[in-house]
Amino acid sequence: MENMNEAKLLKAYSLDRLSGAKLREANLRGVNLSGADLSGVDLSEADLSEADLSGANLRGAKLRWAKLSKANLSKADLSESNLCGATLKRADLRGTNFSGANLSGANLRGASLSGANFPGVSLYGVNLSESCLRNANLSNANLSESNLRWADLYKANLSGANLSGADLYGADLLGAYLLGVIGLDSTKGAKS
Repeated sequence: MENMNEAKLLKAYSLDRLSGAKLREANLRGVNLSGADLSGVDLSEADLSEADLSGANLRGAKLRWAKLSKANLSKADLSESNLCGATLKRADLRGTNFSGANLSGANLRGASLSGANFPGVSLYGVNLSESCLRNANLSNANLSESNLRWADLYKANLSGANLSGADLYGADLLGAYLLGVIGLDSTKGAKS
């Protein structure tokens, strides 16, 4: 289904039948799938840049190496999804649920993640530089080797998180909840 545009997608599938579909490497740039049920969909290596997926159910979706730059995923359910190596630069992810998701190696530079939920999530080696993580729940998350340069972590919950080797240069940790954080002594500079 390469180079599929929105009209072809909606013609080929009704929105209530997208659950479990295989849309690997599909070109869905700018598509509007707001509120759609995309649970279990294989969107690996798909281009969803600038797409509207706000409020969509992407539970258990496969989004490995997907391109989601500038996409709107606010209040989407990405729990149990696989986003390894995905590009989400400047994406709107406010209030999104990432419980049980794998984002290892993903690029979320400049993403808006205020109020996002990441409890116990693997964010190993993730680029979160210049991202807004205000009031985000990162409790027990693995942020080791992650790039958090200039990230806004104001009032973020980092309790029990692993920050070993993370780069926090210029990050704002004002009001952040840091009880039980692992590896804080091995991070690179942060302001508080």
